[in-house]
Amino acid sequence: MKLKKILVIGPSWVGDMVMAQSLFKSLKLQDPECQIDVLAPNWSKPLLDRMPEVSNAIEMPIGHGQLKLCARYRIAKQLRVNGYTQAIVLPNSFKSALIPFWAKIPLRTGWRGEMRWGVLNDTRILDKNLYKLMVRRYIALSYHKNTESPDKIILPQLVIDKSQQSLSIDKFNVELTKPILALCPGAEFGNAKRWPVEYYAKVASQKIADGWDVWLFGSKNDIPVTEAIQLQTENNCINLAGKTTLGEAVDLMALTKAVVTNDSGLMHVATALDKPVVALYGASDPQYTPPLGDKAEYIFLNLKCSPCFARECPLQHHDCMNNIKPDAVIATLAKLVDKHA
Repeated sequence: MKLKKILVIGPSWVGDMVMAQSLFKSLKLQDPECQIDVLAPNWSKPLLDRMPEVSNAIEMPIGHGQLKLCARYRIAKQLRVNGYTQAIVLPNSFKSALIPFWAKIPLRTGWRGEMRWGVLNDTRILDKNLYKLMVRRYIALSYHKNTESPDKIILPQLVIDKSQQSLSIDKFNVELTKPILALCPGAEFGNAKRWPVEYYAKVASQKIADGWDVWLFGSKNDIPVTEAIQLQTENNCINLAGKTTLGEAVDLMALTKAVVTNDSGLMHVATALDKPVVALYGASDPQYTPPLGDKAEYIFLNLKCSPCFARECPLQHHDCMNNIKPDAVIATLAKLVDKHA
């Protein structure tokens, strides 16, 4: 029987890439011998390296939103020699389906998206009532057309290399003598998804008083936020924002005892590391991209104006996040930690 070789066109966001592991796991459950390669931006390689289902991470050198037809055609010609039997296209754009089409991959699967008839020949029409969760939309693509995927969600599960993790511990000279709370106060999408800095600082101060260490995670874009938390906690947190690579952040977060986070890529990383997670939602919809973990809970006030999916609060009051008080988060965190101790 011919080896099934699958090329997945990966998403462009950290959280979406973590959720894509549920697709990879589903493919492996149905055919343990299949080979899964993922064409994705280079930043995603540390995540893909921690997913044992993936055989090869292939760098996609074209940036998000760029067309570059000639470059796409060259990549497609290079991929032809790999003999893929199927491509699964996760982004919904027309351009994302061009490489599998030009690579002459015989079966090209994906949701209809931007009217992709032709470039996809296994086009699925999305029933949003049936597949409300993004992760279920991914998993559904692992099954034959017109076959409803199981209700049970296969959870992402990143695998940590202890020797690699030790390098991160040494590099950042972190101590592991106390329980560690990770705070992820950033959100690449925009300010509307951010819980207030002073609230994060109150949670941090309380856990420090309880005998915990607090580590702040984020990208370079989150440095102003994490520095503000540092200032309000008298520099008693370890600020890792902008200092770690994505791989180092994953390995260090695996050392923490619990996580408080906005709806962000790092939220999905934390749940894929099986951490107790308190996730804070306002502008986004926890019924679409919830934290996918048995130890996770989200807080969402379900105001009339939310979720709005805006980058900035269109009403300029940000009540959806401002009205989630630190005491409620601290109580939820304590409950989760006690339950999963």
